[in-house]
Amino acid sequence: MPLQLNQLPLRQPAWVDRIDWDALSLAEGQRLREFGLCEGASVEALHRAGFLSGGALACRVGRMTIAMRRSHACAIMVRTEDRAIDEPAVPDSGGQSAAA
Repeated sequence: MPLQLNQLPLRQPAWVDRIDWDALSLAEGQRLREFGLCEGASVEALHRAGFLSGGALACRVGRMTIAMRRSHACAIMVRTEDRAIDEPAVPDSGGQSAAA
């Protein structure tokens, strides 16, 4: 089940499911892309700043640690389960051998 990056428990690995690029300015979106933030990227929330966690979020994207505004984290939907669950299954050959 997807959840917003700002709702991800700290130190829980996840993968970016989708990003609402329309919720970000062109410059903000470009900055996040330059840091490797895209659909399928591995992410992990490391630290929340501010009173009642309403401030910035430090997170790991791949091997890089970045800080982002809470509003940016709200535009990023993540999944915590393994990506293999969403990959299409190999079609069944119907029990027929390729050598037949």
